[in-house]
Amino acid sequence: MRFFSVWCLLILFALVFQNAQAEDSKELSNTKVYTVAPGDVLEITVWKEEGLQKEVLVRPDGGLSFPLVGDFKAQGLSLQQIQKHLVERLVKYIPDPVVTVAALKLLGNKIYVVGKVIKPGEYVTNSYVDIVQALAMAGGMTPFAATNDIKVLRRDASGSQMVLPFKYTDIEDGKQLKQNVILQSGDVIVVP
Repeated sequence: MRFFSVWCLLILFALVFQNAQAEDSKELSNTKVYTVAPGDVLEITVWKEEGLQKEVLVRPDGGLSFPLVGDFKAQGLSLQQIQKHLVERLVKYIPDPVVTVAALKLLGNKIYVVGKVIKPGEYVTNSYVDIVQALAMAGGMTPFAATNDIKVLRRDASGSQMVLPFKYTDIEDGKQLKQNVILQSGDVIVVP
């Protein structure tokens, strides 16, 4: 009887633990993961390999170079994806390589705010920033700004430019909140 009670408690504990892990996994899958952009500086280290410890810059074309691996496209990949790619390429030369990829400087995620704002310019963002937050980073709009004629200029992967209209007064009134989109690297906010 005692053995049965202990066995039931162990099963109950395992089910609770498994449920907690599933919730953690679900929460992690809903989190946004940073993807590498041109201008970012990464530190790549291969454990016990002195010649394979480097700071690498993600080039303007989105690629990076690493010894024994050569060039590959890093733009749009997460740090974990880059680490996995490096392990797959290094295993040809090093048995069971232990690779660490860390972001040293996230300089590639830049947005631009121009026009009638207090502090127009280029802003490096290390997190996901929406239009209203970017306007706040630029010190807000001047009294002469056309708040209902703001535009976000965005280029797609092919280089074509699209225009996203933004009406600030709608946001102030709590309307059309969907227009306050998360900005992407390279977006330009124009405040006429």
